[in-house]
Amino acid sequence: MKGLLLLIQFISAALLIVAVLLHSAKGEGLGGIGGSAHLFGTPKGMEEGLDRITWGLAITFMAISVLLSVLK
Repeated sequence: MKGLLLLIQFISAALLIVAVLLHSAKGEGLGGIGGSAHLFGTPKGMEEGLDRITWGLAITFMAISVLLSVLK
């Protein structure tokens, strides 16, 4: 059980890093590589989609962190 939670936490941490790096600062960020900035139709749609994904991954990471601290 604990090993599975650690695996999920590791995967969510890696995906969270990628999601944060895909956000654009002022330009298109890393999302502009290869034209993937238009993946969701508009740049605004892309940012909204990335925001949802990032929040979901952050919540997952924090929830598993709390579960692992309780299961110690």
